Amino acid sequence: MARRIKIPATKYPVERFTLANGLRVVLTPDRSAPVVGVAVVYDVGIRSEPEGRTGFAHLFEHLMFQGSENLEKLAHFRHVQGAGGTFNGSTHLDYTDYFEVLPSGALERALFLEADRMRGPRLTEENLLNQIDVVKEEIRVNVLNRPYGGFPWLRLPPVMFSTFPNAHDGYGSFGDLDSATVEDAQAFFDRYYACGNATLAVAGDFDVATATEMIHRHFDDVPARPAPPLPDFDEPGLTSEKRDVYTDRLAPLPGVASAWRVPDPIGDFENYLPFVVLAEVLTDGDASRLVERLVQRDRTVTSIGGYIGFMGDEFQVRNPTAMLLQAHMPPGGDAEKVLRTVDEELDHLATEGLKPGELERVQARIATHLLRDTDAVLGRALPMAVLELQRGRPEMLNELPKLVGEVTEAQIAAAAATLRPERRATVEVVPGAAA
Repeated sequence: MARRIKIPATKYPVERFTLANGLRVVLTPDRSAPVVGVAVVYDVGIRSEPEGRTGFAHLFEHLMFQGSENLEKLAHFRHVQGAGGTFNGSTHLDYTDYFEVLPSGALERALFLEADRMRGPRLTEENLLNQIDVVKEEIRVNVLNRPYGGFPWLRLPPVMFSTFPNAHDGYGSFGDLDSATVEDAQAFFDRYYACGNATLAVAGDFDVATATEMIHRHFDDVPARPAPPLPDFDEPGLTSEKRDVYTDRLAPLPGVASAWRVPDPIGDFENYLPFVVLAEVLTDGDASRLVERLVQRDRTVTSIGGYIGFMGDEFQVRNPTAMLLQAHMPPGGDAEKVLRTVDEELDHLATEGLKPGELERVQARIATHLLRDTDAVLGRALPMAVLELQRGRPEMLNELPKLVGEVTEAQIAAAAATLRPERRATVEVVPGAAA
């Protein structure tokens, strides 16, 4: 009988309440260090962009830093950095987040800043044109002029999916970005940046009663607007393999990436979680299945990685999503041979199961990463905000290490058995730099 690893749950406290305007609030105090993390997450991301406005969710994230109701452009930067803090935002498939980390004495400053832009950013023609240029330059740096830019997170979705929300380029085309208007931005804000469509989370060194009073003071008078209906982005899975090949003019070596649909991360979490563990069984560390076989023994790839979600956000993504494997190959590498070997190893897992100690090692590594990530205040504020937004269960962050430890060998084998070639989407990179 396989031994099941015992991983304890963490015990970060969680306080939850909802303001009259619909804003959900999560508080998780920890007085061990004089630091606070503040996160505001809106339930809108790349998949919610309308056709003809690709890249708009990310563009709007930039606009949220260009001044707000009571603050001029760059004031947000000055107030956070002047208090010794840091800040940023990021756009994901299903949500957009904004966050600050500051000394605990500056908590109210962060709450004021987030409440002020929740009332309304400064959506002017000047700010819009300026940020369109900034986003286009970001695309040039991160995608167009970088080896393997967009591989595979921009390249695989249009191969795997057929609907616009799931398949389109989340960075956006230059044509769509250039055609964006202030009216588009205002409509996007009015629809998606409502209190009822957002979650505020605060983690770190604060008194719950004092923080609650501050939140009421700054957010109670933000006008109430309801959340829009939650879209259903699901679509049928593949019944035959789909492939694409493209030349990357800057890539020095060939590459290949494949993806398989996995169960609904929220509606079917019990059957989804084994795929999270399976990805690590296959690729996490030198002792993992595919690293040992493809990198060390066969030498058909120089590196390989596996993960869940096109942006690597396995516990913060909605359906549909996928398990991905991506590899870089030596000169003249054979993608077909690599894929055949992946199929062989998946078949071995499905029919023969895991080696003694293999699952326990992987579970311990995953749990270690989860526990390390929650050491930082932002490592609690951000995921708790998303878990509240998507599941109504921010305390699930405490449970994840324990839940990973409860995945069984039989579940891993069953998950591996579903990753068949006919359910696979694959993208191959031909190196152009070597030409």
